[in-house]
Amino acid sequence: MPSKAEKERRKQLLAPLLQQAAETFEKGLPMPRERFHQLFDYLDEVLGIHGCDHSPGLTLSYLHAAGVEYPDAILIWLQEHGGHCDCEILANVEDLFE
Repeated sequence: MPSKAEKERRKQLLAPLLQQAAETFEKGLPMPRERFHQLFDYLDEVLGIHGCDHSPGLTLSYLHAAGVEYPDAILIWLQEHGGHCDCEILANVEDLFE
């Protein structure tokens, strides 16, 4: 079992890597972070009422209604991050923002 000093040393070595990963993720977002949070709130509310039909239809409707540019590119990004349908977007992609 590593000593307390070794744990702290590992933590200090890992911190810059985690910071770099967070910055890379942020720079790669296809729309502002706040817009993603609004999408997640919308999906949370609407899926609670209607359920998921195993498509990204609600997400696409939201993106169009919000006037988001290039909604198809955002859907591709969501799929690349585990969101192939509305419930997966909420379950898998939202976790990436925490």
